[in-house]
Amino acid sequence: MPKPQVLHRKVAPDEGEPERKPRESNIDGASQESVQAKTRRQFSASEKLRLVKAAEAALASGERGALEALLREEGIYSSQLSAWRQQFGADGKAGLTSRKPGRKPKHGARDRELLAVTKQNEILQRKLRVADALIALQKKMHEVLGLALPEPPEEH
Repeated sequence: MPKPQVLHRKVAPDEGEPERKPRESNIDGASQESVQAKTRRQFSASEKLRLVKAAEAALASGERGALEALLREEGIYSSQLSAWRQQFGADGKAGLTSRKPGRKPKHGARDRELLAVTKQNEILQRKLRVADALIALQKKMHEVLGLALPEPPEEH
């Protein structure tokens, strides 16, 4: 079955739809206005502590809506305040310090150094076993062939 053809008719400006102007393609990117992306606010431990104490004071005042007014005034969410309260309750002021985002390293600098030394030690032990095996093989070859082993030089 053939597709139906759609006929486009031009609409005059006085019939309802305004006439559209073609886009100008010679606009370069430099002349366009750009908006900077907003960065996330970062609160220091002292700011977090101040806000937690201000929230406790607002609750203690017993005034209706005091806490909500504080949250609006500071521009923070109640979930942030709740998280800061939990951190403060668990670890005190040290719990409010900001942490580095992302996955935590498996080992510290001391642990990495210990692992490197342990690995080097294993490599050297493996080389020592091979050297001992070669020396034992040389001794057996001297016995089989009836050759005398050289005497180690005497030390003074």
